[in-house]
Amino acid sequence: MRLLPILMLLTASLFWLQTVSANDLKVGVVDIARVLEESPQAAAARDNLQKEFSPREKKLIEKQKKIRDKEEQLARDGAIMSKSERDRVEREIISLKREFQRDQDEFRDDLNFKRNEILEGLQRKLIGSIRNYAKAKGFDLLLAEGVVYTSDTLNVTEDVLSAIKKDAK
Repeated sequence: MRLLPILMLLTASLFWLQTVSANDLKVGVVDIARVLEESPQAAAARDNLQKEFSPREKKLIEKQKKIRDKEEQLARDGAIMSKSERDRVEREIISLKREFQRDQDEFRDDLNFKRNEILEGLQRKLIGSIRNYAKAKGFDLLLAEGVVYTSDTLNVTEDVLSAIKKDAK
């Protein structure tokens, strides 16, 4: 089913290309993944995400260490503990593990939600910058995804990155 719209688009593109002379058409290709990876805006977004979530990550690491310490205490002193003391420590370990798992799941969900939110906004900004670049440079067609091959002469990713870096300053 999804193949039909693609075929229609390709057919329409071929008819359009036949009516336009190859000399009149300015085409380029942009590697969006590379732009997302190397742009200053992406680096700033990664830094902000790290700053926001590193305190919670440190707390999780501390909880994990506390669990390990309790397990080591039980392994080391379990034989000389009274049954009630050993049972209490075992219940405490189980409780700490449950709490840790809950906190870890919540952390992961919050991090993924925030990462996706930031990525969506970043993609919108970068696509806008790429469109502005294409208009300013007079491109008729600037392709991004779905390109199997492009020659270096058509690849304008480096120029786009330079323009985006200038806009970020």
